[in-house]
Amino acid sequence: MNLQLERIFYSLMNAEQDHDEERFVIFNPAKQFNDNLSDKSDRKDLVRSLNASFLILLGGKSHPLFERAVSFLSDFENSSEWGDVVRFYAHGIEHIHAEIESVANENAQFANSLDELQNWVSIPGNLKHRDETIEKIRTLFFPEAVGLGSDWAGEVDRLRKKRTVTLSELNPAPITDPARQIIMSANVLLTIPESNKSIEESSLDAGTKNKLRQATKEPQSFWFDHPIMLCGDPKQNEVIYGLRGLDKALAVEKSNGSMEPESRMTCLLSVSTTHPGLKPVSGACLKADIDETGGFSHLDVYAFTETDTQRIIREILAPAAEHFLGISNAFQALGVFGVDGEYGRHYSFLKAAAAFWKVLIEPGVLATFKIDLDQVFPQRELIEQTGATALEHFKTDLWGALGIDAFGREIDFGMIAGALVNESDIETSLFTPDVKPPAGPNSPDAYIFYSALPQALSTEAEMMARYNTDSLDGKTRCIQRIHITGGTNGILIDRLFKYRPFTPSFIGRAEDQAYLLSVLTRPGAQLAYVHKDGLIMRHDKEAFAQEAIKAAQTGNLIGDYIRMLNYSAYAHILSDDETEIKNITDPFTGSFISRIPITVVYLRFALKAASFFESGNDIDGIELVAGGAKRLSEAIGGHKKNGEKLRTQYQRERAGWNLYYDTLEAIERALRGGDDFAVNLRQKSRKIMQDCALTGKQI
Repeated sequence: MNLQLERIFYSLMNAEQDHDEERFVIFNPAKQFNDNLSDKSDRKDLVRSLNASFLILLGGKSHPLFERAVSFLSDFENSSEWGDVVRFYAHGIEHIHAEIESVANENAQFANSLDELQNWVSIPGNLKHRDETIEKIRTLFFPEAVGLGSDWAGEVDRLRKKRTVTLSELNPAPITDPARQIIMSANVLLTIPESNKSIEESSLDAGTKNKLRQATKEPQSFWFDHPIMLCGDPKQNEVIYGLRGLDKALAVEKSNGSMEPESRMTCLLSVSTTHPGLKPVSGACLKADIDETGGFSHLDVYAFTETDTQRIIREILAPAAEHFLGISNAFQALGVFGVDGEYGRHYSFLKAAAAFWKVLIEPGVLATFKIDLDQVFPQRELIEQTGATALEHFKTDLWGALGIDAFGREIDFGMIAGALVNESDIETSLFTPDVKPPAGPNSPDAYIFYSALPQALSTEAEMMARYNTDSLDGKTRCIQRIHITGGTNGILIDRLFKYRPFTPSFIGRAEDQAYLLSVLTRPGAQLAYVHKDGLIMRHDKEAFAQEAIKAAQTGNLIGDYIRMLNYSAYAHILSDDETEIKNITDPFTGSFISRIPITVVYLRFALKAASFFESGNDIDGIELVAGGAKRLSEAIGGHKKNGEKLRTQYQRERAGWNLYYDTLEAIERALRGGDDFAVNLRQKSRKIMQDCALTGKQI
């Protein structure tokens, strides 16, 4: 079995094929291999050759450079700087062969795909048929994309039919006053200042400045897409940008008569940090930034750090669990309610916080809706092209409707999802997909995994669906959304209590789609996202956060690789047979649930690094290899050896969220009865909320 795999890699990454330009080759690592370095301190040549050595070893002993690659890697095995990278690559060869052999022994379909690819590449003439070869490669490594792109309109139609739900009951009591009944939420991701100079030039007090300086000396704990640098340019600050955009959108609502003149909307922020030392100062920094820009006219904003969520557990939730449910020492179990950590943790918090708000702060709240702070509601275009303002779209009776999906399952549309349009496309139309069909793989790693293809398909089929035909009218039939974005989605609070969805805290990317997975295998009615056509936000990240996006590029790539490991493990936690989950979630969301996640991750990683070096982007190549080897080693170790550990963590978090909602339900019952203990908890809760206020009225 290992010999089969080596023959495949040898044929697809073989230097001998260079003389025949018609033959398809994924990548030729021999071009980047140099084992005769004159200066071994030259990081570019060294890292490039280490990475090329790994790709050469995949081809086995038949590769003419095999022995030299082995020797080169062994030369740096004990290096204090590069030893971990060498071990990462060496373990990769073992992991890949073990995974491929294990899956082939258990899965006849996969074994056949392996045989077919090996037989195909063994005939040299076959490799002149580029498109057929790519399809054979995808069949083994990326089956979700097989056949996509040859009939785009047909694929869009087929996926749209798969996502169509026949409605049985519209919501009899939909949202009527969005500004009062919906809590907006967003996550704030903070990182250390760019330099000590920027700290010194800020208006912060001396104590805060000192804590910021200390934080810059700490190792980074978490990686986010494009975190906000504290003490940076206000024009690059997503918090100010996103909240200012929301405030302006609410001004339009008032002028349009869809929001009462005196009304203010509540917005809750989770505050997550890349470095532990930022926690105690992040609230003060945010408040200073907002105060300097003049605050907001139509928004009440509250920010929660991990310190604040711990206080809520300690002073409110844990005492309530003991008093009403008889559960002592509940503090640890309730620790799922927090904001520090991977994306999954703060995403779950922002949804669940709305339930806390309804019970202990404002009973009239019915739902919560999450936005990303690099997105704004384009009110002029919404009114012109959809006939409704942003808030008016929330009044739909589709949100909370019931129906039957294409698989015959009962669907509860307790969640809602909108779509995005890029700032550069909005002049064309609101209904311009923000992810468009790609022209073709533009990097060697895309031959192994090309998520841009199914992502573009689901974007068009799901997000761009319009309710303007007899077969899809938004009254008898509508679209269920599987593919959603991190912002532009919401949930009714009564569904939070009923279904108790959450994203496990080990999920670091695509936390929005993982949120749905937590209830996907639940018996009975299926909680789902309803697609609301016309509910569209403008995505502005390229317009104002380019520096932050570029700074986070390699970290994001590594996070995307870890996403595949975690999603694949998560699917096995939810079901012994992930077939049902993939049938529902393919092609895009399900593509990250792989039969061979370790193999795909290693190949994506090494080929992406090679592409960086090929294009002269040496800095990113070095950063990807040096940083990725450590993070991926830890993630692969967790995936491969600690599956039960992740399962136990998931079960512990599920129990924690059950306790959270049980506790809130007990408080709510007690408040209805005028219980003194519950009334006291409400008073304490309002005090905590006031302490978390960045702007707004007295609670």
